[in-house]
Amino acid sequence: MNYHPTDWIACEMCGNTAVDIHHIEARGMGGGNKDTIDNLMGLCRSCHIEYGDKKQHKAMLKVVHKVKMTERQ
Repeated sequence: MNYHPTDWIACEMCGNTAVDIHHIEARGMGGGNKDTIDNLMGLCRSCHIEYGDKKQHKAMLKVVHKVKMTERQ
């Protein structure tokens, strides 16, 4: 993904520092081993706790991640 360990990465939800990598399709919930850029998003701890692994937020996370990925291109 061409990131260096010292790169600053923003949380895709709030813009704070991302410290967690969230699997949108969770590995432990039938998502398999989808360690691809399309399935991984950087989140701060607060957003990971609030939005991560909660079915009611999955569609929204997919949309936000798709927008962020488009902005990076």
